[in-house]
Amino acid sequence: MKGTRAAIRYAKAVLAHAKEQQTLEVVNQDMKSISATLKQSSDLQHLLESPVVKLSDKKAVLTQVFSSTSSTTEGLINLLVDNNRINLIEAIAEKYSELYDALKGEHKAIVTTAVPLSGELESKVLLKVQELTGGKAKLENKIDPTIIGGFILRVGDLQYNASVSNQLNNLKRDLVNNSYVAQ
Repeated sequence: MKGTRAAIRYAKAVLAHAKEQQTLEVVNQDMKSISATLKQSSDLQHLLESPVVKLSDKKAVLTQVFSSTSSTTEGLINLLVDNNRINLIEAIAEKYSELYDALKGEHKAIVTTAVPLSGELESKVLLKVQELTGGKAKLENKIDPTIIGGFILRVGDLQYNASVSNQLNNLKRDLVNNSYVAQ
């Protein structure tokens, strides 16, 4: 994702400011609202990404759409418009929510499987994630038939790939590398 490092910096700054103002939960609700609204509205996304639309028009639209947000969130929107970084707002909103959850000791685990997890298997994975992280965890199951079988578990920056497609790629790499050595 383009601008991720900048989005993390903005999200950390907003989190610090919200903590100082004791509005962490309110700002988190704003960020979830922003993220959900932008995911649902491709027109709004195109407007924010368009270099043709004036910054003042973007600011007016965002102020109208997110009129019920906190002063911290309004300040963020104004700052992003002033710095011509408004296209980062969705990434910032998502990163803020991740940082907020981590601050509260809650972690998000993403399990990618070829087929949906059963309730029993989902609870086992959730228990293992909670054991590894030492805190609460939310589990999200993504379906990707291209991994053929197995799973890919991602918690924060850690990733464990036990997919069949990964094992096949490793085997292919080993065979290719060994064939060059044998010659």
